[in-house]
Amino acid sequence: MRKSFLDHLLDWSGRIILTLILGFVLLPFVVVFIASFNDSAILSFPPKAWSLRWYANAFEYRDFAEGLVNSLKIAAVGATIALIAGAGFAYVLNRYEFAGKAVLNSVLMSPLIIPNFTIGLGLLILSAAAALPRSYGLVVAVHVIIVLPFVARSVYVSLQNFERRYEQAAESLGGTPLHVLLTITLPLLSPGLIAGGLFAAILSFNEFTASLFVVNQSTQTLPVAMYNYVREYADPTLAAVSVIYVAVVAAALLVTHKIFRLEKVLNVE
Repeated sequence: MRKSFLDHLLDWSGRIILTLILGFVLLPFVVVFIASFNDSAILSFPPKAWSLRWYANAFEYRDFAEGLVNSLKIAAVGATIALIAGAGFAYVLNRYEFAGKAVLNSVLMSPLIIPNFTIGLGLLILSAAAALPRSYGLVVAVHVIIVLPFVARSVYVSLQNFERRYEQAAESLGGTPLHVLLTITLPLLSPGLIAGGLFAAILSFNEFTASLFVVNQSTQTLPVAMYNYVREYADPTLAAVSVIYVAVVAAALLVTHKIFRLEKVLNVE
């Protein structure tokens, strides 16, 4: 069936509007990208002279390197814990009826409406009252609380669309509960698990407002290190770090897309 003129007009209008929106969103990054090559120590746009000195400074600055390592560690541990706990909570909420189910679901989803800085400040006060140090464990706990709702919701949606007949068929053929879980349930839930893990890792790696309250010099994450740098210096180093930051995250997403096919994982085909 051939499209009418109105259909073509709507199609091209949608593409033009989408292109304008993407351009508007990417414009700040383009400005930062160009400014990062400024030769002057004073951030200016457009640059009068071009240089890569601030990229070299970004790699040589010790706090950035330590912050990157801390961010990767905390994101890996926090995402793993959130994935296991979130999948367990989602399974319980989907498969069982019990008193307090609505309360449990509300508590799990509460970090979505509570500002992150409130969570960080609250755990800082709680840890101080309990005489707990501001260690990696405290930072990981904050990140797990923040990303847990995203994992739980992602797995819960997969469970809602799950065909129980496959489990029942495996059980009727003599499969033990553990065998059914490992060979039937988890493979079929893999899209939700992968999506939840991706959300958790990305959100944890980029978390700043809550982390600011609970980190110290030895546990500061990369976003906190960037914040501390911009408080002391006004050169384009932070612009260079931002470009590297975006490029690395984009490359990681592209590699992940090639391996897992994100449109299938996120159910947007």
